[in-house]
Amino acid sequence: MPQKMTGARLFAQTLKAYGVSHVFFMDAVLRRALAEMEDCNIVRILGHSEKAVAYMADGYARVSGRPGVCFAQSVGAANLAAAMQDAYLGHAAIVAFTGRHVPQFQYRNAYQEVQHAPLFAAVTKFHAKVETLDQMQHLMRQAFREATTGTPRPVHLDIAGLTGDAFMAAEGEFDVVADEAHTRYPAFRPAPDSAAVRNAAQAIARSQRPVIVADRGVILSRGEAALAKLAERIQAAVVVTLDAKAAMLEDHPLFRGAVGLYGRGCANHVVADADLVIFAGSNTSDHTTANYKMPAPGTPVIQIDQDPVEIGRNYPGAIGLLADVAAGMEALAAGCAPGSHADWLGHSQKYVDEWRGEAAKARSAENAPLRPERLCAELNDVLPKDAILISDTGYAALWSGTLVYLNSPAQQYFRAAGSLGWSFPAALGAKCAAPDRTVICFCGDGGFFYHLPELETARRRGIKTVTVVNNNHSLSQGLRNLTSAYGDRDRTRMHECFEYRETDFARIAQAFDCFGVTVDKPRDFRKAFEAAMASDLPAVIDVKTEFGAMADLPWVP
Repeated sequence: MPQKMTGARLFAQTLKAYGVSHVFFMDAVLRRALAEMEDCNIVRILGHSEKAVAYMADGYARVSGRPGVCFAQSVGAANLAAAMQDAYLGHAAIVAFTGRHVPQFQYRNAYQEVQHAPLFAAVTKFHAKVETLDQMQHLMRQAFREATTGTPRPVHLDIAGLTGDAFMAAEGEFDVVADEAHTRYPAFRPAPDSAAVRNAAQAIARSQRPVIVADRGVILSRGEAALAKLAERIQAAVVVTLDAKAAMLEDHPLFRGAVGLYGRGCANHVVADADLVIFAGSNTSDHTTANYKMPAPGTPVIQIDQDPVEIGRNYPGAIGLLADVAAGMEALAAGCAPGSHADWLGHSQKYVDEWRGEAAKARSAENAPLRPERLCAELNDVLPKDAILISDTGYAALWSGTLVYLNSPAQQYFRAAGSLGWSFPAALGAKCAAPDRTVICFCGDGGFFYHLPELETARRRGIKTVTVVNNNHSLSQGLRNLTSAYGDRDRTRMHECFEYRETDFARIAQAFDCFGVTVDKPRDFRKAFEAAMASDLPAVIDVKTEFGAMADLPWVP
């Protein structure tokens, strides 16, 4: 039965009905609704910038499988939109709200006013203006529907009023209605067409060197078990993108490593040698395919994806299974005869053995300051079985994605889709989604600088993550290209383009009343990590690593 309530109460009750446990925001927006959230037991996380709170919502969404919610007032809309790019590229469901001037103030040079729609157009799959209280309920339901169906991505509602409060005090008669399917993603799990399954099974039966490329869609559909089932059924080698690093354990006999430009050379060799490539939940990007060179044009391809526009996008003629990725792999496993490819699996394993031999040398280096490869090995040795590892982009992703091994089914790995600085606030959001698990942020000093003030947020709200800073006081990923760009020029001042002053992040953490410790020798990392875990505080481990250290780039065709 409809009940009389204010717009603010309707807003808060609707979020509660959709299972929202946290909202991440900057002040000066939706204040009446925030007050109502106290009665709904929704945790309100006030941050220090719009980008940071959006990244928190992003991390929350990726870990929980539920939409993350963030707010900003009108003048902060551009900052909030900038942060939506990573969620858009990373397929994270975020519902973002902003305030804006009421229509009679539009186009009149009103205070802090610019048009928001163009800001969000490229980084959301749905945007709408909420002009009236009667519109709000329908559009909130539509926002959650859009965010959780098809490819999950951010959505945006622009609410009338500079602070989004134009009609929040108004009253109306409402039923609080939420669609249960849209409280998490994937909202639906469609099965593939049976004829498409038969077509794919026939292609698999013809192959002698099959490989499965597991990508982000496997993680989104929680398809780890289905992936193993399919691979074991057809005896295919399995490689993963960094976005699906946790899709198969490191010690599985069919696992061949992380693929792509930020991957392992062994995995790239396997894809290059394959005579059939099965892309599971993949957008077949340039990073995954080494700039579209692997598999080579003409190699038979099967694509399993929930989004029809992805099938055949980069590999014309691909056999497509339009389905929830887990459901598609389950159906394909059931439709295939058992495979036997001992020669292929032995051949592909040799690449892995060679790569591991080379990696072992780097992972055991005794350099002080540390080599990043050794730092990853030390982190690997102490990684809790329930750990959620959140990585920044760039070298942080390349090193952690290839050199930290996941051997427990409870471990998870998430990395930025391309935005440096994403990892620390995303880790805070991840911890909000999984408060009983160990959340570790792995970043460089360049990335950590972006959102240092959120140490105060972590301390104030008791969000106890462990941040491992690969501190080489530089943006070392740029060094290789800078050196090439300089050519024969005098390089005396080249450091101005990539070097920072040496910074003591342990002292900075302590100044925020967090735990901070410095590590400059490999043997000291375990003790520092154990102390961080025991501190019962947000913790920063400042690891002094080799200045100018560059990652070994993987073999690509």
